[in-house]
Amino acid sequence: MNRNKMLDQARNQGDPFDIIVVGGGATGLGCAVDAASRGYRTLLVEQCDFAKGTSSRSTKLVHGGVRYLKQGNISLVLEALKERGRLYRNAPHLVQNMAFVIPNYKWWEGPFYGIGMKVYDRLAGKLGLSPSKVLSKEETVSQVPNIETEHLVGGVSYHDGQFDDTRLSVNLAQTAVGLGACVLNYVKCQGLIKEDNAVKGVELRDAISGEEFTVKGNCVINATGVFVDELRKADDKAVQEIVAVSQGIHIVLPRDFLPGDTALMVPKTADGRVLFGVPWHDRVVFGTTDTPLKEKSLEPRALQEERDFVLEHAAKYLVKDPTEDDVLSVFAGLRPLVKSGDSNNTAALSRDHTIIVSESGLITVTGGKWTTYRKMAQDVIDQAEMVADVEIKSCQTESLQIHGWTQSEIKEPNLALYGSDAKGIRDLIADNASLGEPLHPGLPYQKAEVVWHVREEMAQSVEDVLARRTRAVLLDARASIEIAGEVGAIMAPLLGQDEAWAKSSAESFRELARGYNFKDPSSIMEHTAQ
Repeated sequence: MNRNKMLDQARNQGDPFDIIVVGGGATGLGCAVDAASRGYRTLLVEQCDFAKGTSSRSTKLVHGGVRYLKQGNISLVLEALKERGRLYRNAPHLVQNMAFVIPNYKWWEGPFYGIGMKVYDRLAGKLGLSPSKVLSKEETVSQVPNIETEHLVGGVSYHDGQFDDTRLSVNLAQTAVGLGACVLNYVKCQGLIKEDNAVKGVELRDAISGEEFTVKGNCVINATGVFVDELRKADDKAVQEIVAVSQGIHIVLPRDFLPGDTALMVPKTADGRVLFGVPWHDRVVFGTTDTPLKEKSLEPRALQEERDFVLEHAAKYLVKDPTEDDVLSVFAGLRPLVKSGDSNNTAALSRDHTIIVSESGLITVTGGKWTTYRKMAQDVIDQAEMVADVEIKSCQTESLQIHGWTQSEIKEPNLALYGSDAKGIRDLIADNASLGEPLHPGLPYQKAEVVWHVREEMAQSVEDVLARRTRAVLLDARASIEIAGEVGAIMAPLLGQDEAWAKSSAESFRELARGYNFKDPSSIMEHTAQ
């Protein structure tokens, strides 16, 4: 992906784009892929970097939603399980089949959850991963060696998907470009162009150069996540807000707190929440919370009570109890939930997606989750075809292979997530052996990856590399701070920048990364929950 070439394409368009997507998270990128795969002239703009917001801060699961099954939302679970199977098939380099164990501490939990997971299996049908089964106490401890054994009577195992959210985001952007779309990060939509009260384009600003320009389009899609109401109000000042914001946080611990390849799932903690412990990149991610918030931010921070909740509940289910000193990183993400009834109770709000078409033709999509991004995009582009007044074409993405697709074994752990692009990184190292050097002894990354991120993945800052192209800030916030300067020095000449830029970009990242350090005061949100 070449950002300068795509900027020229957007600025110097001839005919209007068929579809313009505002927002470069899971939903927006999915829309761009779907639209481009149908042959429509497509533009996507993202005000920051791809997946800067909610889409980089997930629990790293591709799942049907066990708790929605318990709530009786069968249709949501059924759709998510089908999409889980499709994503597992379409991006095998990114999605892994992972075993989960539900520990049972009461005699009735074995049959109760055992039956529930059999229903889960049945709903998945041919797209299922592996069958669930009831475990003895000994089998449970064998699969989850650090599980708390006091009062443990057994467990239930089931299978779901595990993935890397921002690597999928980058691959979706590459997929869209490969299909002919124009995709841009760091381009902000500042307003809408209207003709005869119909939305016919967008007013844009390049956040890097400061240049402002306009782009015409027959249909504009608002896929800006928790910020959709801002663009809706630019279209119509009188609209009522439709999104309530819920925050979820996660802590990242060393792998020895959950050794082996099995994840932990507690379906109901003391306050009714779900707790996951998921092996990920040789670490383990514990979360999440569900806290209603009044404020929105691109860099949300965990509340003290959220931090305490996750750490304390992780300790309840582990023999070896984690402490603050063990936490490698803490991150928070905001969920866009569609308002209905009591918006103060975000746990009761819809996790399904909602599509709204305004009188002027602005299409807004919000809600949903990573697992169902493809189906959300399909539904949106079906609507967009009518608004854009283009030839109706069938969706192509159910079996569309995502960029990087490969079933070949990639022996280097750090290159496995690149899929078929791993060869390109190997070639860089073959040409320059120094690029094979590790960035940090505590992180699984090589210098060649940074070069690849700039040349092929549109990375524009140290943050882009250490927060999203790699997951360094999540795997070890302190270690990521230590290598920021070196990453900036590698990037600068590739971007045509000087030493001052390298130092500035590195320092900006260090300031951000301190907010991921569990023991740093800047990682705690100052304001309180709603």
